[in-house]
Amino acid sequence: MKILAISALCITVILAGCQSAPQVVASKENLLEAAGFVSKSATTPAQQAALKSLPANKLVKQNVDNKVVYVYADPIVCQCVYSGNQAAYSKYQQMVFQQNLADEQMMTASMEQNYFDFSPWGGYWGY
Repeated sequence: MKILAISALCITVILAGCQSAPQVVASKENLLEAAGFVSKSATTPAQQAALKSLPANKLVKQNVDNKVVYVYADPIVCQCVYSGNQAAYSKYQQMVFQQNLADEQMMTASMEQNYFDFSPWGGYWGY
């Protein structure tokens, strides 16, 4: 069982390393939009300065007019800011959880398939 868990961890690290940074950012941005976040491009110098002042590619919680707003700044791929309310953030969290669960299930199925595919050697214990 430990071997299976360690193998799963190694495969996760390897697969995570296969995606480039723009692919990871684009995937995250797709989830944000699907969850209800609104994209706003930084077109003026003031907006671009505000964009650069936010942490890049991180979801940040801010209070604006006594309301909670979640902001995600992307200064590289789209030069825009995604903003959403609590409902959009909750939906985003659910979608991320579902995506991670689907990825884990696919990885587990792949590992189980590969675990028993020792064709030339006759299986794990020589059977």
